[in-house]
Amino acid sequence: MAVIEKEVELVGSKGRGKVAGLFDSGSTYSCIKKERADKLGVIDFLPEPLELETAKEGEKIEAKEHIGLIFYLNGYRFTDEFMVLPDIAEGLIIGTTTMQKWRFKLDFEHEEVIIDPRVTRLRFLSL
Repeated sequence: MAVIEKEVELVGSKGRGKVAGLFDSGSTYSCIKKERADKLGVIDFLPEPLELETAKEGEKIEAKEHIGLIFYLNGYRFTDEFMVLPDIAEGLIIGTTTMQKWRFKLDFEHEEVIIDPRVTRLRFLSL
């Protein structure tokens, strides 16, 4: 597991704010601390709770809520779903599901998140 920390601007239906986001190659889901999510937007219950393993062996936490947010990184706009968790040490974790969706690449040697600008373009296909 490796982590890169970058400033991310989050935008929700209630407001916006900047936070240090951890791009975590060992985390499947993107997660946000409940206190921060409450300030940004409307939190919704998951249809079924989601059990998540933590970095500590044998320890699990349960996600019962989620929130959809816009986030900005290096001037580019992205959107995704974040699991809302009350007891995480970090304010924001960007997991591999989000990184794969937006084709982020992590350069651990230079501590950079590499963005392909082509994935940020909206394309309409005619049928």
